Amino acid sequence: MSFLAPRFNGVSLPEDRTLLMGIVNVTPDSFSDGGKWFDADRAVSRGLELVSQGADIIDVGGESTRPNSKRISAGEETARIADVVRALVGEDVVVSVDTVHAATAQAMYEAGAHIINDVSGACLDPQMAQVMAQTDAVCIIQHWRGLPGAPDEDVLTDGSVDTVLRELDRQVEAVLAAGVKPERIVLDPGLGFAKTMDANWQLLAGLDEMIAKSPFPLLIGHSRKRFIKRHSDEMADVDEMTVALTALIARLRPWAVRVHEARGNMAALRAAEYWNRASVK
Repeated sequence: MSFLAPRFNGVSLPEDRTLLMGIVNVTPDSFSDGGKWFDADRAVSRGLELVSQGADIIDVGGESTRPNSKRISAGEETARIADVVRALVGEDVVVSVDTVHAATAQAMYEAGAHIINDVSGACLDPQMAQVMAQTDAVCIIQHWRGLPGAPDEDVLTDGSVDTVLRELDRQVEAVLAAGVKPERIVLDPGLGFAKTMDANWQLLAGLDEMIAKSPFPLLIGHSRKRFIKRHSDEMADVDEMTVALTALIARLRPWAVRVHEARGNMAALRAAEYWNRASVK
């Protein structure tokens, strides 16, 4: 099976398996690591460590999206991540910038970032679609119903694949109208964003249907989400649960998974791909 995948100018990534996107949060208040990498040097080292453990892409974020997190300006966000992005690009790392701010996306693209990953799917900043269109970056459009914990968050209680794809389609129409080329679009169903615990599990259970119906590649961001933490315990912590889900997800061959730890998730991707290859012989 060949992967429906965007091309990166001057960068070669595997096309015969699901890609691994490693997360580096350059924030003091992330839900997942509590500011562990809130220092440029440590963040760069962490990114390179993830690459050494198998990550194909490093997703750098400077603003937390945990429930009720403090919003910051594009200027502050850019100041947090600019040196990290430049350093990783200088090491020939494929870099994604995780931002809802058009100004940050523009600045980080100019600094060498290859991917714009907007959790609002170009809905929050009215200039984001235009910035996406003016670059040749790959653009990740996440399903959007508001920031976690925000007054306007419209929580989805039913994990219907058709509902999520229909709402994503409206978001895609907007970025296409702005001039974003369809071959540069990746979709993210937005696990953990404006969805009940049950809705998240329902979407995962319907992932094969979503992949079959989506006209675009899919990125799945399940790592350390609350709906997983809810079921972790002393027998299996949240990272181990994440790895287990990565193996199940990768059997369906989405474009990429977005995770906090690389080594175990890379092993899960490889195991799933060996299984997939054997199943088509």
